[in-house]
Amino acid sequence: MRLLVVYCHPDPDSFNAAVLARVVEAATKAGHQTDVLDLYAEGFEPAMGRDERRVHFDTGQNQAPVAAHIARLQRAEGLIFVYPTWWYGQPAMLKGWLDRVLVPGVAFHLPQDGAPIRPGLTGIRLVGVVTTLGCPWWFWTFYMGAPGRRILTRGIKAICAKGCTTFWLALHNMDSASDTTRRSFLERVGRRIGALA
Repeated sequence: MRLLVVYCHPDPDSFNAAVLARVVEAATKAGHQTDVLDLYAEGFEPAMGRDERRVHFDTGQNQAPVAAHIARLQRAEGLIFVYPTWWYGQPAMLKGWLDRVLVPGVAFHLPQDGAPIRPGLTGIRLVGVVTTLGCPWWFWTFYMGAPGRRILTRGIKAICAKGCTTFWLALHNMDSASDTTRRSFLERVGRRIGALA
């Protein structure tokens, strides 16, 4: 499977960098092709400017500012997001990537005559997330309603191939996690990625 791994963390020495390395290692070992899109390393501009917003619904012009990212997305059969959860959602850099790259005419097709939005990422058959969170599992799930998870495993899935599968791997209580807990999470990540069909 051709996997686009969208990575978002500003510190190359972070635990998230170790998570990314494990994802790539396990995917490669399992025979998958990986294309790592490191948003910070590439200097991605997350803010959508006025001119870009004005052509957002013009399916010809809206692709130009992010054409290289769209090309990589359209080559992929699977999307894996690796990032820290900040304030219960994706970091601004990653949210900006979603805003600017998943444009009409690429990620979805606008409704006509009252019909629903049609998926545009029909070549994507897998959406996965590997993330870290500072808060406990119960607080994230029951009190907050898991907003970051819903955006990717429901919102993105809805515009992908019919039958698209998802997975979510999260290390909660990251700020107080022991080395043993972190190593165990990396092993879990390796097993899950290694099992991808």
